[in-house]
Amino acid sequence: MIIVTGASRGIGNYLFRYYRENQTDSQVYGTCHSAMAEDPNISQINIENSEQVDEWSKSLLLNKPSELTLINCAGVNNNAMAHKAAVEDWQSVINVNLLGTYNVIRSFLPYMREVGHGRIVNFSSVVAEKGVPGTSAYAASKSGMWGLSRAIAAENGAKNININSINLGYSDIGMGIDEINEDLKQIITKNIPARRFCQPEEILDTVEFLRKVAYINGTSISLSGGLV
Repeated sequence: MIIVTGASRGIGNYLFRYYRENQTDSQVYGTCHSAMAEDPNISQINIENSEQVDEWSKSLLLNKPSELTLINCAGVNNNAMAHKAAVEDWQSVINVNLLGTYNVIRSFLPYMREVGHGRIVNFSSVVAEKGVPGTSAYAASKSGMWGLSRAIAAENGAKNININSINLGYSDIGMGIDEINEDLKQIITKNIPARRFCQPEEILDTVEFLRKVAYINGTSISLSGGLV
């Protein structure tokens, strides 16, 4: 079984559609937050609500999958300088990106431990490493994933469960990319050693790499074209 959170748009939607179309031997499910998606395998779930997440996970696990992959793409952003940010907005980013990701992982972990198989891929960001003005909440939530992943890896590595984060740079799909005009894209591209944005296929390849190599555990892989 493959589960993708944030499956209604961006990277999550790309990965969900790929697996739905190509993984005929796997059950593929996803979540969305604000609107019901057309695909019946995408459920409207508020991942900040642990009880709602638990009910959803129990319904999926009735299918008794022998293997389980969880890909956490759900996330929000709120650009604001730290001294001007509204506390409620700052906390909302943490609640969705970090607490929400934890809620989903915690809900599926007992089953992963029971069957002796689990692959968890979290989407973090190079913003957490680079230090970008106006992203304190987003950066805090994404760097929090690193510690979360390392701790869970230590707790569950002996159960054939691995958990890793992808520190994504600028990609042709993803949060806010449609809001960047071409002039700004060119400026950003000049600062990327690879001189281009990440392609969706490269994101998929990285996810598949982490799914296949069980010995990679508790790490963060920067998929940024050399941007630091």
